[in-house]
Order: sequence, then C-alpha cells, then structure tokens
Amino acid sequence: MGLFYTGKGDKGQSHIGKKKYPKDSPIMEALGDLDELNSLLGVIRSTAKKGLMQKLFLVQENLFIIQARIAWVMFKKFESPQLTQEKIFKMEQEIDAIEKKIQPKRGFIITGENKEASYLDYARTVARRAERSVVMLTKKQKLPEEIVAYLNRLSGYLYALARLEISESKMKEKKPRYV
Repeated sequence: MGLFYTGKGDKGQSHIGKKKYPKDSPIMEALGDLDELNSLLGVIRSTAKKGLMQKLFLVQENLFIIQARIAWVMFKKFESPQLTQEKIFKMEQEIDAIEKKIQPKRGFIITGENKEASYLDYARTVARRAERSVVMLTKKQKLPEEIVAYLNRLSGYLYALARLEISESKMKEKKPRYV
C-alpha cells in the first residue's frame, strides 16, 4: 500500500474520510464524472492555444470547487469553496460574445473537421453526463443551485468554444443529411 493505491476499494466501496460509499452510489458517480471531465479538459488544454488553454484552466479550477462543494455537503468538516453566480454570469457573457462574433446557424453538425473542436465537442458530452450525475445526486442530497447551473452552462460554453475553433480555422462543418 502506498500513495498511488490503498487496496481499500477492492470490495467495491470507496472510502471518503471515515465513510464508505458503494462505487456505484450517486455521489461516486457524480465525483467520477466530474473527475473524468476535468481530466479530458486537461488533455485538450495540453495542446491548445494560449487563450483556450487559459479558459479551460479556469473551468478546471471551477470543477475542483464543485467537487469540493459536493464533498463538503457530505462531510462538512472543512471550509468549502463557493461557486459563485458571478462565475456563471462571466461564462454566459463569454458565450454571448462568441455567438455574436461567429453568428452560428441553427441545426445539428457532424463533428470532426478540426481536432480541437472535436475534443471540445467530446468534452461537451462528458459535461452533460456529469451534469446528469449531479442532478441525480441532488435528488438524494441538496446541493447549491449554482452547481447544476454552472454545469448546464458549461456544456453550452464548450459547444461555443468548439464553434469558435472552427470559425477561426476557416473550416466548414457539415450538417447531417438524414438520407
């Protein structure tokens, strides 16, 4: 047993503090999905241009706040950081600015024209899954409303960033033909 493994989860339970949770419990699902999203954003950030890199780093910071807040609701043993309405408002402003800049058309698109945009679209779907997991958790445990609102806005933000990447690369995305 060491720093990288404990062996405590070998029987399908995770130990958080002094409590045990089944690995398929709503809290573990939510924390796992948020962790996966944060890791995926790190993959994207590792090859992104500086501006996108900074935007994704801030999102990663906020995901850690969300995870800490979820853990605080369960344990209340430490001072929990807050996810403020201001952070949601700033994200909305950025989404609005991107929309104004690129003037997207409505409709579905088939991703894959640009590597960064494709990864952002993938991250959007992982963000939606994390949001669903957190919503399921809120049915069992009250969480601050800002958490679900942030995650809901985050998927829109990632979609907007993907469309911005396409616009800046001067590529055209294809729409499904339904043939």
